[in-house]
Amino acid sequence: MSIGLPHQRERFYNAAAIDTLLDGLVEHGFAITEHFLDAELVDALREELFSLERNAALDNAGIGRGNEHQLRRDIRGDAIRWLDQESLAQRRYLAVMDDVREAINRGLYMGLFEFEAHFAHYPPGTFYKKHLDSFRGRANRVISSVLYLNRDWPADGGGEMALYASDDDSCELGRVIPEAGTFVCFLSDTIPHEVLPTRLPRASIAGWFRRNASLGGVVDPDH
Repeated sequence: MSIGLPHQRERFYNAAAIDTLLDGLVEHGFAITEHFLDAELVDALREELFSLERNAALDNAGIGRGNEHQLRRDIRGDAIRWLDQESLAQRRYLAVMDDVREAINRGLYMGLFEFEAHFAHYPPGTFYKKHLDSFRGRANRVISSVLYLNRDWPADGGGEMALYASDDDSCELGRVIPEAGTFVCFLSDTIPHEVLPTRLPRASIAGWFRRNASLGGVVDPDH
């Protein structure tokens, strides 16, 4: 599947990989692309995340929505900060994601409306148990994404993301090593996934391509 892309931002990412990404979403419900983002941009994003961590500017992530939101370190151990375009690196990354969103809409006619993302820092020993990012009938989040920021991740570092075909743990589709520049996309309401316990500080950007949806008369409800 060949989709033309704007050229002004292509130096920040591997535009040739977009076709592979689209084919993977169609054929398997997920796609894994190594060396997707420019190394200098990856380094800038990683340094920003660890600067936030050093300055206690990350928030412990929770589970649940609205009044049901709660901190459960037995389920999820990362600390996060939403991207807000404060830095040049953030603006460049979000611009790349807008190119990806447009390519998905042109190639797959998915009507994606916007992209949201946050930095995620997992201290050693933490994890995120298996879950879906969205549920059918409440599918604001249509496609999930993860960009990894960790240079020279060792084979015994842990922290892989495991992707599953169903809630059955025996139906594992694959594991993604959290190596810098690797970019993963998958269908938010179809692919259960988990972050396995990490032995080292683990850095990434989790993101979601969203569709403007209505639920109970409320446009684009809280997620």
